[in-house]
Amino acid sequence: MISKTIEQALNTQIQSEFFAAQLYLSMAGYCYSQNLKGFASWMKLQASEEREHAMKFFDHIVDRGGNVELHAIDAATPKLKSPLDMMRAALAHEKKVTGQIHKLYNLAVKEKDYAAQVMLQWFVTEQIEEEAQAEEVVKKLELIGEKSSAILYLDKELGKRGS
Repeated sequence: MISKTIEQALNTQIQSEFFAAQLYLSMAGYCYSQNLKGFASWMKLQASEEREHAMKFFDHIVDRGGNVELHAIDAATPKLKSPLDMMRAALAHEKKVTGQIHKLYNLAVKEKDYAAQVMLQWFVTEQIEEEAQAEEVVKKLELIGEKSSAILYLDKELGKRGS
């Protein structure tokens, strides 16, 4: 049986994961408006992963006899100036999520919830990958510059993700 403290914290994280999915879909929309279909594809895959993350938390709560409570999700309409600005925002968001996961893990340790610790370990590892992927794109954009035609090559490369 899951404690109410852990259940509530995981329900909050479900909301956060669905917000992230909406944020990345919003960023995909921006990419389409800039005719950067590879970047858009990358962001849509990110959104899909965030929905999967939300469902991992959902299933964990259900499997442990808890109650899932879905809450309203804030609008995700970032004001983006460029692909670099967008990727920096994505990286900042992933760092925020990493902090949330670490807090959840610390709570699970405090509550001696070993099942939650095991589940959250997957997320700790996942966040390393999430941050690394976003940071790699940021660094490439910083290297090539925002007005370089090399951005078209990067767009094509990002479009291959998941293929």
